[in-house]
Amino acid sequence: MEPILTLNNVSKFFGGLLAVRGANLTVQPGELRALIGPNGAGKTTLLNLITGIYPVSGGQIFFKNQEISNLSPNVISHKGIARTMQITSLFSGLTVYENIWVTVQSRKKFFNPFMKAASLKDVEEKTERFLELTGLKDKGQLIASELSYGDQRLLEIGVALSTEPELLLLDEPTAGLSTHESMSLVKKMRTMLTGQTIVLVEHDMNVVMELADKISVLHYGEVLAEGNPEEIRKNEEVKKVYLGH
Repeated sequence: MEPILTLNNVSKFFGGLLAVRGANLTVQPGELRALIGPNGAGKTTLLNLITGIYPVSGGQIFFKNQEISNLSPNVISHKGIARTMQITSLFSGLTVYENIWVTVQSRKKFFNPFMKAASLKDVEEKTERFLELTGLKDKGQLIASELSYGDQRLLEIGVALSTEPELLLLDEPTAGLSTHESMSLVKKMRTMLTGQTIVLVEHDMNVVMELADKISVLHYGEVLAEGNPEEIRKNEEVKKVYLGH
């Protein structure tokens, strides 16, 4: 099977600071890959490079065997990569329904701004489907800012999924949640994300061990170790630099 995402010797400099140092990563279709590591290890920077927010300083990034290094974020998004952020990024003044609707209609190849929104039946149908998927259908008419923080995180994942990406990047989806809220979100994510290819950045090791098929450990911008959750749990070098053992 051809990999969906490949990073070959990718590096990123910020002035004299080397944030990502020759990172190599291969993600297969349908895989949930977790990226873990201490603060400053380069995890979010790596997502920013994949999505075009930062240009790479060296190396190459391939999505479905096409190089996407240094393409603009909107071009990368339309190629089939979606992303959530560390800090919740929603249209806070719009309803839950409208947040999904706006994203769904953005994927229409031809959109007439003078058409009545109610006439876009295909957009309405997809919006309802993604609301159902998130479990937020009964809260569809609430303003997004009125949701609990956990539901806002859930909505953000739903918004990303409504672009129908082939690759979804999740940047600390449980950040700011209590242990109970995190596990509740994980349970919902398992249902929502079945079969989806995902790269997950997460600090909560319980979430990582629960969700990941494979884990890549970053340390000072390099991939220190890779393996399934059990292999990473037993890796002595990982324990030393990340788990504090």
